[in-house]
Amino acid sequence: MRYPVVIHKDKSSDYGVTVPDLPGCISTGDTMEDALVNIVEAIECHLEGLLFDGEITPEVQSMEVHQKNRNFRGGTWALVTVDLSRLASKAKRINITLPERVLALVDEQAKREGETRSGLLARAALDYIGRNKVA
Repeated sequence: MRYPVVIHKDKSSDYGVTVPDLPGCISTGDTMEDALVNIVEAIECHLEGLLFDGEITPEVQSMEVHQKNRNFRGGTWALVTVDLSRLASKAKRINITLPERVLALVDEQAKREGETRSGLLARAALDYIGRNKVA
């Protein structure tokens, strides 16, 4: 899953990174590269907390949507990739059967979103479960 993030830097501070789609999810770093590595870890921790609490993970919006928000003016935008299949516990290998065409569509979508097949399927399952929990 790719998350848009906004990076801010004042003269006397480290780089600060905010994830608009995950309110309260922030991180810092001495360099921009460190800040981007650290925000991936912060996103993973934030999402694991949501999963642990049985909360629904917020839908990711496009960077363009967030760039219109006054609170994020003056920042540098980036996309960070988070592998959702690594969240909320040890991964467990399973064997499933899917039609070849469905598997091809899953793989195409995962590639477009910068995810693994497992990450995309995990996110799709969580999204589906979350939708049914709210109903």
